Amino acid sequence: MDPLDILGNLHKIRPVFQPIVSAINQDVIGHEVLARYEENGKWHSLGPFFLDPDVPEEFKVEVDQHVLRLAVDQILEKGTDGLLFINRNAKQLMINDGDDLLQSLLEYEQKGLDMKRVVIEVTEHDFDEEFETLNHLLLYYKTYGIQIAVDHVGAKSSNIDRIRQLEPHILKIDSRIIRQQNGDTFHDIMFSLSMLAHRIGAALLFENIEDDYQLYFAWKHGSRYYQGFYLGYPSFQPVTRESLALDIGGKMAGYVQREKSLLQQRHDFIRAWEKKVKNLLPKWEGPKKSDVFIEGITEEFDEESFRMFVCHIDGQQVSSNFRKKTDVWELEPHKRGSNWAFRPYFLENVMQMKALNTGLLSGLYSDIETKEMVRTFSFPLTDQHFLFIDLRYAYLYEHECLLA
Repeated sequence: MDPLDILGNLHKIRPVFQPIVSAINQDVIGHEVLARYEENGKWHSLGPFFLDPDVPEEFKVEVDQHVLRLAVDQILEKGTDGLLFINRNAKQLMINDGDDLLQSLLEYEQKGLDMKRVVIEVTEHDFDEEFETLNHLLLYYKTYGIQIAVDHVGAKSSNIDRIRQLEPHILKIDSRIIRQQNGDTFHDIMFSLSMLAHRIGAALLFENIEDDYQLYFAWKHGSRYYQGFYLGYPSFQPVTRESLALDIGGKMAGYVQREKSLLQQRHDFIRAWEKKVKNLLPKWEGPKKSDVFIEGITEEFDEESFRMFVCHIDGQQVSSNFRKKTDVWELEPHKRGSNWAFRPYFLENVMQMKALNTGLLSGLYSDIETKEMVRTFSFPLTDQHFLFIDLRYAYLYEHECLLA
């Protein structure tokens, strides 16, 4: 498409609305405004036009403003509720200090558009240049009630500090990177992004959802909003819940049942391990004989574990390490005396076990020595000494509930 042809034929351009669905009420809570261009009787996406670096930013602004006017006129005329997501890159916003967009929105505010419905999307890539200027502009927009979304979050981890500084309302994550990234790596990225969203009070939105796996992944990782062809294609008319491509409520109900089943299975494992240890507690004769105690318990956890040890409540290891190599449990006496209180959650966990007299299963983590993903089951032998049983990855892999 020739940019001049597009600019000279604005009457051939129409906005389309892609629905955004909420996990809370499983309903359409807004739309992202996109543009289509009619050529030879067919409608084409204007994505290539906006992404072409050779097209002057002034051209893009003029087309964007035209599309915005058509979209807002349409939703006001039809009384369509919900958020309105508007894409703008940094260079476009910088033209005339961002006043063009703001003035357009203020004009529509006089016609009944609530500024709190407006969500301006900028991509994380925009933070690479003139961030301070962009940040000041977006903060200024926020004073009018306008919401800010950052798109393609996670593409560059170096921008985490800038995202924190901006404190956007929504973080948009491209679902396609779920399949592109290494599984463990992406889980780490998602954990960081979830923590970031929690700290700054932002909602997660997964976009480009194209199948059930991506929707389930987004739901499982705390996404509040969903967008993609799997839920609904862009339409010339705003989309309602009834016209979505699938029964989102039914999907969510299925996910809930699946998670409840996995949690119950994991609970059953923990109770079974607790029973094993409790049956052996009469053999505990104190920290000086902790190696003898572990030696008598290795057979009970031969299938699940690759390492066991006993620690004092203050973190000091009072036993040797018992490590399984091939099919033999070997002692590592040099580990006695190590202190693990520096580890995150160590003291919190032992105090919880002491108070509740119950076992705990850690989250998944990468073992420093083996570099494999493991979990640790721990149980109070007394109110001062605790048994730690590291579960091997192969065992976890065989039981989905222990990986979930």
